[in-house]
Amino acid sequence: MPETLSQTARTWLPRLLLLNLIVEIGIVVTGGLVRLTGSGLGCPTWPECVPGSYVPTVEQEEGIHKLIEFGNRTLTGLLGFVALALLIALYRWARDRRELITGTWVVMVGIAAQAIVGGITVRTGLNPWIVAFHFLCSMVLIAVSAWLYWRQQQPSGRTHSLLHPLVTRLQWLLVAVAVAVLALGTVVTGSGPHSGDAETPARTGFDPRTISWLHADAVMLFVGICVAVWLGAKLTERAAGPARAWWVVLWVTLAQGLVGYVQYLTKLPEVLVLAHMLGASLLVVAITRAIVLSRTTEPLPAD
Repeated sequence: MPETLSQTARTWLPRLLLLNLIVEIGIVVTGGLVRLTGSGLGCPTWPECVPGSYVPTVEQEEGIHKLIEFGNRTLTGLLGFVALALLIALYRWARDRRELITGTWVVMVGIAAQAIVGGITVRTGLNPWIVAFHFLCSMVLIAVSAWLYWRQQQPSGRTHSLLHPLVTRLQWLLVAVAVAVLALGTVVTGSGPHSGDAETPARTGFDPRTISWLHADAVMLFVGICVAVWLGAKLTERAAGPARAWWVVLWVTLAQGLVGYVQYLTKLPEVLVLAHMLGASLLVVAITRAIVLSRTTEPLPAD
C-alpha cells in the first residue's frame, strides 16, 4: 500500500480487497454445488423462495435442495456487504484512489445485476444460455476483484507496460481466447448431464462430445499463446515480475486442462466438475494478476 495511507488503512484495505475476491470466487463454487446437486429450482420462484415466503418453508417438496439454493441466494447478500464495506473504507482512507473506487462500484452494481440474472435463471426454468451468462458475469466480477487487489499494491497514477508492445498485444489476444474458452466451457456444461435440476433438465441441444472437443481445441490454442506470452515476457521484461506472473498463469492453465481431461474421461464426476469451476475462477485471477504486474507506474529503466 502507498506510504501516505495510515497504518489502519494499510492493514485493513488489503484484507477487505482480498475478502472481496475470496467471496466472489466462493459464490461460483456454491453456485456449482447448486447445479451439481440438482438444486437450481430448490426455491422455485424469485425473489421469494416460494410464493408467500422469502425463506424455505417446511411444506416445500424440494427437501434439501431448497436449503442449498437458499444458502446460495443468501451468499449474494454477503457479497454485497463486503463490497459495501470496501467502498466505505476506500472513501474513508483512500479517496484519492479513484480507480479503486470506480472498480468497487463496478463490483457493487455487478452483484445487484447478478441477483437479477439469477432470478431470471429461476423464472426461465434454468435456461442453459442464461445460466451460462450468469457464470460468465461472475468471471467478470472475479477479474475486477482481482484487479482491485493487485492494483492497490501499486501507486496511483497512469501505468505503462513493462513488456515489448508486441507481447502486450499478445496478452490481450490471450484474454480474448480465454473468454472464448470460458464461453465454450459453459456450453459444454449446458450440453451435459448437470442441468441444475434433475426433474426438469434444460439442455442446449448440442452434442456433448462435439462441443467438448471444440472446447479442448480452444484450450490448446490458449496454451500455445500462454507459452508465447511467457517467453515474450521473459525476453522483454524491463523489470522483474511479469515473466514469473505469466509462469503462474501457464501452470494454472496446465492444471486446469488436466482436471478437464480427467473429468471428461471419467464421465464428469461432480467433484471434478466443481474443481474445474474453481480452476476457471483461479485462472481468471492468475491472468488478471499477470496483466496488472506487467504494468507499472514507476519510471522505466533506460534501454
